[in-house]
Amino acid sequence: MAPARVSQTESDNRKIVGVNAETVTNVTSTDFPGHYPGEDHEWDLEEFKNTFNVEFHKNQPFDASFSLIGIDASIANAFRRILLAEIPTLAIEFVFVHNNTSIVQDEVLSHRLGLIPLTGNQEGLRWLQQYKKPIDEDRDGNGVQDVNTIVLKLKVECTKADNYDELIKKGDDDPTLLYNHAHVYAKDLNFIVSGRQDTFFSGEANRIRPVHPDILLAKMRPGQCIDMELHCIKGIGADHAKFSPVATASYRLLPTISITKPILGNDAKKFARCFPKGVIGLEEVSRDDAKRRGSGYEGYEGEKKAVVRNTFKDTVSRECLRHPEFEGKVKLGRVRDHFIFMVESTGQYHSDDLFLESVSILKEKCTSLKRDWANYLAR
Repeated sequence: MAPARVSQTESDNRKIVGVNAETVTNVTSTDFPGHYPGEDHEWDLEEFKNTFNVEFHKNQPFDASFSLIGIDASIANAFRRILLAEIPTLAIEFVFVHNNTSIVQDEVLSHRLGLIPLTGNQEGLRWLQQYKKPIDEDRDGNGVQDVNTIVLKLKVECTKADNYDELIKKGDDDPTLLYNHAHVYAKDLNFIVSGRQDTFFSGEANRIRPVHPDILLAKMRPGQCIDMELHCIKGIGADHAKFSPVATASYRLLPTISITKPILGNDAKKFARCFPKGVIGLEEVSRDDAKRRGSGYEGYEGEKKAVVRNTFKDTVSRECLRHPEFEGKVKLGRVRDHFIFMVESTGQYHSDDLFLESVSILKEKCTSLKRDWANYLAR
């Protein structure tokens, strides 16, 4: 039996997830997403190349937005999960406290230090290997080496300023003026070069340093000091959130708005207010529209009508569906295979580089699965 043919209209309708006042319709319910009984849905590389597309909307170092068009939700979600939890990044893991007389407890300060996003030479960060701690059950751990551990020092002591007495006489009570190191910041962390790290991390622009130098770590007063040695290693977000390279990585489906019947005059203005600015526009009914039979604009030449301008800005709030005057005049939906990604980097890597890294990791997973399957079949 020959595979059934599907019209272009039917194919386009299948891509739209209907958004109603209280329900969502046309969600995937087949055993395999995008596959329908009696039809040929064999995957074809050339067809995928022709239908898949990537569009960048914003590409800043730490904030990127782009669309992946023509893929399944399972693939888009795989990229999102990899971005959150599987890209190795550098963070403080071991804190050796030599002295801490500040009011911040050792464990609290250590936790704050671990959450500081770090950056440095990109090539060097990729050169670093993941640390494996030797334990009694596994003596194959690589231990502390220049290739897997970055050492930072935090050594600060609060003292009175040279002009302390003069400032007191003036009645000045600003601790940042009265004392040296009254506030301890992330910029007080000092990178200690070890072994081959000098090849990648020498110089101010390449050294390991906090992404945001003004993160407040502690407050001190004269007589208090902090002396710590910090070991940074590479890890993944699945182990701890501090290793996640993104502050957020999410996606949404592209909204669709279809005006099925004319919305005119004051109703058009009210309809536009139901959406974020720029989604719906107002235009005058042209003479040609007013003359065309069955258009719904007969006799309304010069009146304001509602038109769809940019659905990308819509948040699908369904506000317009609450008003009876718009009932039967508008259909809301989302495009099933158009994923708008938002990736915000914590600063160690650029946002667009992170997505490319997620693609590489997914490819490695697929290669490993194919190899394991081949080995299983060969048994």
